[in-house]
Amino acid sequence: MTAVPEGYSYGPWHDGPDPLAPPIDLRDALDEIGQDVMGGSSPRSALEELLRRGTRETSGLDELTRRVWQRRSEIQRRNNLDGTLREVQRLLSEALDAERRALFPDPSDDARLQEAELDALPPGTAAAVQELAEYQWRSEQGRENYEKIQDLLGREMLESRFEGMKEALQNTSPEDVERVNQMLSDLNALLDAHARDFDDIDERFAEFMRRHGEFFPENPQNVEELIDALAARAAAAQRMMNSMSEEQRAELAGLAQQAFGDPRIAQQLSDLDSQLRALRPGEDWTSSGRFRGKNPLGLGEGAQAMQDLAELDALAEELAQSYPGARLEDIDMDALERQLGPDAGVDARRLTELERELRRQGLFERAPDGSLRLSPKALRRLGETVLADVVNSLRGKTGEREQESAGAAGEPTGSSRPWQFGDTQPWEVSRTVRNAVLRTASAGGGRVRLDVSDVEVVETEHRSRAAVALLVDTSWSMVQEDRWLPMKRTALALHQLITTRFRNDALQLITFGRYAQSVELEELIGLEGVWEQGTNAHHALLLAGRHLRRHPDAQPVVLMVTDGEPTAHLEPDGEAVFDYPPQPQTLYKTVSEVDRLAKLGASVSVFRLGDDPRLESFVDLIARRSGGRVVAPDIDGLGAAVVGDYLRTRRR
Repeated sequence: MTAVPEGYSYGPWHDGPDPLAPPIDLRDALDEIGQDVMGGSSPRSALEELLRRGTRETSGLDELTRRVWQRRSEIQRRNNLDGTLREVQRLLSEALDAERRALFPDPSDDARLQEAELDALPPGTAAAVQELAEYQWRSEQGRENYEKIQDLLGREMLESRFEGMKEALQNTSPEDVERVNQMLSDLNALLDAHARDFDDIDERFAEFMRRHGEFFPENPQNVEELIDALAARAAAAQRMMNSMSEEQRAELAGLAQQAFGDPRIAQQLSDLDSQLRALRPGEDWTSSGRFRGKNPLGLGEGAQAMQDLAELDALAEELAQSYPGARLEDIDMDALERQLGPDAGVDARRLTELERELRRQGLFERAPDGSLRLSPKALRRLGETVLADVVNSLRGKTGEREQESAGAAGEPTGSSRPWQFGDTQPWEVSRTVRNAVLRTASAGGGRVRLDVSDVEVVETEHRSRAAVALLVDTSWSMVQEDRWLPMKRTALALHQLITTRFRNDALQLITFGRYAQSVELEELIGLEGVWEQGTNAHHALLLAGRHLRRHPDAQPVVLMVTDGEPTAHLEPDGEAVFDYPPQPQTLYKTVSEVDRLAKLGASVSVFRLGDDPRLESFVDLIARRSGGRVVAPDIDGLGAAVVGDYLRTRRR
């Protein structure tokens, strides 16, 4: 066995995230956030929704909240608060039965007088216990049970104010009672000095803890921490009393005088409660709870149950994250593990780390208007995922492999990539050999041999470039018919393809509803659907023409995604005119713009969503006049259809 070096110790890591844990993979989280953002949610709402849902490996805030409320309900459903009263009643009944059995054989008048005294006891438990304070017991069991009642009341009352006191005073001696009474007296004096703002309060606190620190396992470091701990427990005890019936409260108030057989204890606790109320008025001293179970709780257990309920309420608020400036770091992990177990703490820490990493890695940024939006880095990651889905869809539908080469002309881009089956590009020899050497060295050395996995090929691209205009319909029907998200995914996939594989191409994204406008990708991704009548294809085609004319040396490519016939056009003064059914002027202006694009050499490919006969007739007209074509994909196949048509036109 290897000896542990002197001066070192090993144990679980508790100080923040595990430094040796693998980094969080944000791709799945980002994909989900991106889906929500493209669906119309703000990035902040999308992040909050992800944290509420959780991930495949981690329970979300909603699940943790459900477990919090379930735990809260179980505490109230399974328990009741009359445990101490029941135990006192049981001990008293056994004591009286034992005493009567001891008196019955005795024929003396004294025995009869004692029997009469027992028969005359008041019916209430507290009153009977008080009446027996001076009684001379003949039965040993009766005397022991009565002493147990006094001991139980003392320990339960102290436990309701000081956590752990019941176990610490299992076998209470008169010396212990005096020691507790002295501690309570010193504590009340300390709190009174604090309330009066004495200058030497720190010295008083240190002396108090030196003398009585054994009664405070919380180990408070100053008088404020001491008051916080005591007030929280005392308030829980008060809420427990509020939750009882008036009869139960009256019985316990009467029994309190018999705690340890010393009425000073009850008075000291009453003074302590009064001081704590004054020092911490913000604690909850007035609420109550409904306990309807069969499991009886003593005073100490009842106070702990009320503290648990308060802790669960606080956790529910922290998990809801509904207050201004809420962060997952606000969650009390220790309280969460106490109430729900260590697994809940693990889930909450993972969510906290996920939120921290999403913010730290720059996946969000502030827009000029101050709102939160996805950063270019996040859009690139999201675009990679969307494009991969589109490529997989293309493979499944056409049986063709992904066109890794950015062009057929074979002009090197200066980059290389791993070889795939069917590639005809030349090898990048230096990187291929380097890969083989590194692989051999990592496997333990030996002769260097080439493997297929080592091979990299030269990446090439077209010598020609294209000017691409993607026109996407943003009228309300796109939102209404669940075409909003597929439209955005399509734009994202095409943008990713062009910016990574066809970097010389010029892409323009154009949205059109009542009006058309050229937008950046992040604007389109964050665009929310609004109620707006009008499908102004005329304006969109006009903007597309301007884009193509800015790139006269480029191959023109126009792609239009729409689910409605043109119902609006642009007047020379810039006003949009809407009418349904569309005016002849609207159709004429739209077709005229198609003709102008055709003169520039641009064919218009229209991706028709929906089966409206009027729409079908119109898009067929556009395709015929421009030499383009019409594609009617299903919603899930829209991205593959647009990207596939772009690649087809690009190769042509």
